[in-house]
Amino acid sequence: MLLVSLTLPLTMITSCGQQDRVRTNSVPPSGNPPVKTEAITESNGTTWVPLKLVAQSLGLRLQENRDSANLGYSDVMFTVQPSQRHAISFGQPIALPQAPVRENGQLYMTMDAVSALLQTKAKMDTRTGKLSFDRITPAGSNMPPQTGTSRYGVLSVADQQDEMVAYAKQFLGVPYEFGAAPYEQSKAFDCSSFTRHVFKKFGQDLPRLARDQAKEGVPVTRDQLQVGDLIFFTVPGRFQSDKIPGHVGIYIGDGKFIHTWGEPGVQISPLDSGYWSTVILSMRRVR
Repeated sequence: MLLVSLTLPLTMITSCGQQDRVRTNSVPPSGNPPVKTEAITESNGTTWVPLKLVAQSLGLRLQENRDSANLGYSDVMFTVQPSQRHAISFGQPIALPQAPVRENGQLYMTMDAVSALLQTKAKMDTRTGKLSFDRITPAGSNMPPQTGTSRYGVLSVADQQDEMVAYAKQFLGVPYEFGAAPYEQSKAFDCSSFTRHVFKKFGQDLPRLARDQAKEGVPVTRDQLQVGDLIFFTVPGRFQSDKIPGHVGIYIGDGKFIHTWGEPGVQISPLDSGYWSTVILSMRRVR
C-alpha cells in the first residue's frame, strides 16, 4: 500500500490548504477504506497525486479498472498501469520516472510522472491543492499532415458510399463508452473505435486513436468534403491547444456527420451549425 511503501511522515494537502497528519492506522482493518482524493506528500518532498484529481483538473474522462487506467476527452489519450513505469501518451509508448501506485482503491502518481505522461510541467499549489499545467504540446503535434495515399492501399469506400452510410446508421443509439473495447466484446463505441469499426467493414484498418487516424490519407477542405471522409475536432480548453484531435466522425452528406458522443451514443449531427461547427480541426480522405 502507498501509505506503507512511502517514507513517513506524510501530509495530506487538502483543497482548503490545511494539512493533516496521516497515520498508518487511519485505514480501518476491514471493510472498504475511505477514498481519499487529496495529494500525499512524503517527508522528502515527493508529492503523489490521485489520477482522479489530474483528470478533474484537465476536464478529462477517467476510466479505471484493476489493470489499467485511461484518460481522454472522447478518445483515450493516456494509459497507465499500476506498478508499471511504461505508459502510453498521445498514442506513443513512454517511460515514467516512477510507477503509479494503487492506494485506497485509486491510482496515485508522482508530480514528475504526471509531467512525463502529459508531456508538460505539472504544478501544484500547496495552499489550495489545485493542479496547473504548462501548455501541452505533444511530440509530433506540429508535424505537417501526412500526404499521399494511405499506407493501407486503395479503399473500396469511394465506390460504396451509400453502403457505408447505411452500415454506419445501423449503429445509431449504440451506447458511448470511453475507451471502449472492440464492439464485438463491449457492444459500445467511443469516437475512434466507431470510425475504425465502420471503415474495417470496407477494407480499411484505421489506427485505434483519433490522433493517429488524423495522420492517415490526405487533407480536404469543406467544399471538397465527400461521403466517407473523416472529420476531426479539437479539444477546446483542455490542453490550451487547438492542434490535438480529440474527436472524430464520418461525413455522410447533406452537411451532416455520424459519430458517438455521450448520450444517446451513436448519433447524427449537423456540421455547419451548432457546437461541432465551432471546433472543427481538420478533414481527411482515406482512400
